[in-house]
Amino acid sequence: MVTSQATTGLKRCMKNESPNMGYKLFALTDCTSGYTWDFFIYEGKSCSSQSEGLSYESVMALVDENMLGSGYKLFVDKFYTSPTLFSDLLCKKVWACGPVWANRAGFPKTTVNRLSRNAPRGTMRWIRNDELLFVEWKDSKEVQMCSTFHKAYEGDTVQRKVKGDAQPTHVQVPIPAAVLDYKNSKHPQGLIFSTMDPKKSTENGVEDSSESSDEDTDICDRDSVASSVDSTAEEMFMDGLDPVLDRPSCDIYTAEEDCDLEENLQQRKRSRLSFTSSTVDRDGRERDGFSAVSTERWQSSDEADVEPLQLKFTPLQEPGPQTLPNRFKSPLQFFQLLFPRTMMQSIVGHTNDYGTKCKDVGDRWLNISLKDLKSYIALVIYTFLMKCSLLTEYWNESQYFSPSFPAQVMSYQKFVTIANALHFSNTKEDEKNDSKKGTAAYERLGKIIPLYQVIREACKTFFHPFQNITIEERIVAAQPRTGLKRRIEKQSADRGYKLFALTDCTSGYTWDFFIYEGKSCSSQSEGLSYESVMALVDENMLGSGYKLFVDKFYTSPTLFRNLLGKKVWACGPVLPTRKGFPKNSVNRLRRNAPRGTMRWIRNDELLFVEWKDSKEVQMCSTFHKAYEGDTVQRKVKGDAYQTLVQVPIPAAVLDYNRLVEFQ
Repeated sequence: MVTSQATTGLKRCMKNESPNMGYKLFALTDCTSGYTWDFFIYEGKSCSSQSEGLSYESVMALVDENMLGSGYKLFVDKFYTSPTLFSDLLCKKVWACGPVWANRAGFPKTTVNRLSRNAPRGTMRWIRNDELLFVEWKDSKEVQMCSTFHKAYEGDTVQRKVKGDAQPTHVQVPIPAAVLDYKNSKHPQGLIFSTMDPKKSTENGVEDSSESSDEDTDICDRDSVASSVDSTAEEMFMDGLDPVLDRPSCDIYTAEEDCDLEENLQQRKRSRLSFTSSTVDRDGRERDGFSAVSTERWQSSDEADVEPLQLKFTPLQEPGPQTLPNRFKSPLQFFQLLFPRTMMQSIVGHTNDYGTKCKDVGDRWLNISLKDLKSYIALVIYTFLMKCSLLTEYWNESQYFSPSFPAQVMSYQKFVTIANALHFSNTKEDEKNDSKKGTAAYERLGKIIPLYQVIREACKTFFHPFQNITIEERIVAAQPRTGLKRRIEKQSADRGYKLFALTDCTSGYTWDFFIYEGKSCSSQSEGLSYESVMALVDENMLGSGYKLFVDKFYTSPTLFRNLLGKKVWACGPVLPTRKGFPKNSVNRLRRNAPRGTMRWIRNDELLFVEWKDSKEVQMCSTFHKAYEGDTVQRKVKGDAYQTLVQVPIPAAVLDYNRLVEFQ
């Protein structure tokens, strides 16, 4: 990326690099020296035919055999790698190697003897298709490679950490020659040439890799997939994917974005359907073992759909606020519903007990009262409403900026002292729990459980949801090192407690929530997305006939069918790579279909809909018909300028956008 201020219409932004806009360059460089031999500036989709895709055409434009010669070895990343490209490069007498998406057209579809998900590190599988070699290798994650000049395995090994009974140990595990050579190319992002001899490269690679760490040699942590945070599952979770139901996502480009780079530059928003894109191939091909085969064809909007069985809405309580005393009128009184007096007095007692032992409160701890705690909470709320860069600025006495409220309520020193000693649990119970660290009996949430349980119970006591509900994720900022801090991609860089919450679509009220304690604290036999929904949707507390709207992290045919067993309907966008999504490509939505075009397929109680907006939208629902005659206003390109027209919209998309828009 070359930064530029010029207004030429050519500025682009590359994901995972600088957020600044500039000229997007494709460069051919030498692996040995890093020298840039040739390059061109990307001029936008409208300035190239892209009949074979931008990745294909950019490589073919730079690989000029008349200027280079023959016998070169090209190393490319997974944005460029495709069987079609590699076959055509052989016609130019140029070899090629690179990681490849498992959902790219031409990748072997067979599942016989394929690499299993729980295979140990170093396990590999390979298949040869004429001149093309496809290799799957298990490192910390799965790596898929394609090459036209490697053997599948040449006896090479690499050092890796493997979990032992007590602690991880270093062992030598097998590594495919294609992976080893690609790692040793040490290339920057872009197109790479190498003139190294494969035998020599392999020998050097073994010697170097045996002395290096995982971070230095692990191709899947550097090039094939995004870097690991806690584990493969944790990273997929942060990226909005479910480790059980989804295959590892592609971190830079998707198959569709290969042919439309400009659309890729829009920020992905999980709650807005108009930005939901497909990563499935145009012929409907997906990774085997992740999709159920449907024998039905995709149908168009003018073909009639059956009306799903309508469940009667029978909540256990009258929806809305529950019985409250008539005197409840002020915000403070409603606040006290969540923080009752008994809980506040308990916090005062625990804080005083902890304060006498805490080293961060100064020389001598002075017991606080219930009034002091209320004043402290008031200032916490005040600091949230009025933002200052430093905490001390709230007590500033400058003539230019001097907030009067904090100093009237409490001194700065007392506020900091209470903040350092604030405690919600019994210190003796904390000591017992701390002694269990490292065992299954250790309770990670031990220090907040008393308050946590009271708030959850109060949320369900004083309000009952209306018919439309949703599940959402939240981050609550936290400083303590409890091992529970998480980060939601595309939301905030700050870390904190990761919450899953069931909220009412009508009012936005949080009816229930729980704190995510990490992969090690849940079974996740069906996946985190499935288990989080099933834990929150309690039909014994809610009733039946509810309509649950979820985003694509949660949506799965398995979940929606099991929710019907609870007499709860469900609707949400679905990833086309998710297990159970129809695999049939007959009459499927075309890439160049006009806005408003839709296709649908019904699989028993499940309706799957594909709809063309600015991008493709895939939906799954258990209570909608495919099309009920609704329309929505959209801009459509005309001969001279854009015009507003009414285009058809599926009922599932319309309801989801209308009811989840408040988030």
